[in-house]
Amino acid sequence: MSTKSTKKCIPILGIYEKALPIDLSWQQRFAAARSLGFDYLEISIDETLERQQRLQWNMKQKMEFIQAKLEYGIDVPSMCLSVHRAYPFGSKDSKIREKARTFMLDALRFAQDVGIRNIQLAGYDVYYEPADASTKAFFLEGISWAIEQAARNQIMLSVEIMDTAFMSSISRWLDLEQSTIASPWFSVYPDVGNLSAWENNVATELQKGIHKIAAIHLKDTLAITPNSLGKFRDIPFGEGCVDFSFVFNTLSDLNYQGAFLIEMWAKNDGHDLSRITQSKNWLISQMKGTRYAN
Repeated sequence: MSTKSTKKCIPILGIYEKALPIDLSWQQRFAAARSLGFDYLEISIDETLERQQRLQWNMKQKMEFIQAKLEYGIDVPSMCLSVHRAYPFGSKDSKIREKARTFMLDALRFAQDVGIRNIQLAGYDVYYEPADASTKAFFLEGISWAIEQAARNQIMLSVEIMDTAFMSSISRWLDLEQSTIASPWFSVYPDVGNLSAWENNVATELQKGIHKIAAIHLKDTLAITPNSLGKFRDIPFGEGCVDFSFVFNTLSDLNYQGAFLIEMWAKNDGHDLSRITQSKNWLISQMKGTRYAN
């Protein structure tokens, strides 16, 4: 007997912090997210010193952040911890690996303090140095340690499907999971743009991982082909290789009830909010005929 729900499920839609103009205060970010009709915002801790310093906020700064998100009714359930691209667990340099662990502990402490429940990790063993068997081994060691720390803090760690072959499919993440600690605090965060660009069988991949999907990135991409290296960002929705209608129908059939995050990057040209609105409306139109349709 099928357990698929036929009830309508209003989608939980979030917006990536970097989609918003860079010069906004947190009050303005939350106000913009609310005015655009989003349920939540995903914060970024990346390779820039400004965003890394957020992990060292004092309690007053953290309380101001919490007060602002409560005032505007915009949750911040997730963090994109892409700083590990510069300081990867898989580096051959022991000092860099130690820095990766420091960032992980700081991120977990920050998440606990401000109410973040999911930390998204980039699926890179290394990014700026050559990869080999040793970088993979170091990565496995580091990610296993990170899962232990996350479990102690009751915070989810989720690995994004990436723009490099190392983590280019949910199948590869499942292989990673089997190589590390089997934990309820370790999940996968598919980016349907990256998943499609690698010409995976998207339906099969989503089905394989549906029981461990923490959230889903919505982004368009250009596919990797014998004649093209593909393109993994800044592709307007509807102009890339992602069949969003098919993706939403597949997820509807799989009874996915989790969150969707629209991943975009601001151009800071005065038109970012209108581009976000257009993208959001276009994506909602692609949900037509699924349980997510308004």
